[in-house]
Amino acid sequence: MALQQTVETTVAGLGYDLVEIERSAGGLLRVTIDLPWNGPNSVDAASAAPEPFVTVEDCEKVTRQLQFALEVDGVDYKRLEVSSPGIDRPLRNEQDFERFAGEVIDITLKAPMGAAAGGQVAANRKKFRGTLERVASPDGSHGWQIVWSQEPEGRPAPKPGQKVSKKRAPAPLQALGFALDELREARLAPIVDFKGRRPKPGTVVSD
Repeated sequence: MALQQTVETTVAGLGYDLVEIERSAGGLLRVTIDLPWNGPNSVDAASAAPEPFVTVEDCEKVTRQLQFALEVDGVDYKRLEVSSPGIDRPLRNEQDFERFAGEVIDITLKAPMGAAAGGQVAANRKKFRGTLERVASPDGSHGWQIVWSQEPEGRPAPKPGQKVSKKRAPAPLQALGFALDELREARLAPIVDFKGRRPKPGTVVSD
């Protein structure tokens, strides 16, 4: 059985979602897990309970079961590390995008913008950061876009914590629509949110 299938089956069997598998130098096998997402919460966001985090106990449980499963399948590795997602969690499928709509994300396109840039951004640009939004099409289908503000040429962006004059005209918004198969990579932007919206840095358990 392939490594991906072994790990995914084991993690799912314990009631978790597999986020990422990485092999590193020295034989380290790193597995990132998360708690399943139950879909949009119909309760008012202001009164909704915060999303639960993966705990050390969760990581320990998955570690023990994975050690057994990997040994049975004869997977070669030196050390196993099971962790929860960090603040730069990857977004890998439609459900991940649904789950993190409204968050700031970083995306890398498979191909540069080229002529589609229309002079708004550099034609060779592939990396973008913006707020993830779901957009509806006239035919009833939906897609995705990121939205960001860009200061006019020659006007510096405000520094973090800088007080902005109310007379200052807001920076114009830009939007980039995309399909998931156009992305090489998508991750939550590693922005620290002291209000508790973003998960804490990953909890790690190693064998």
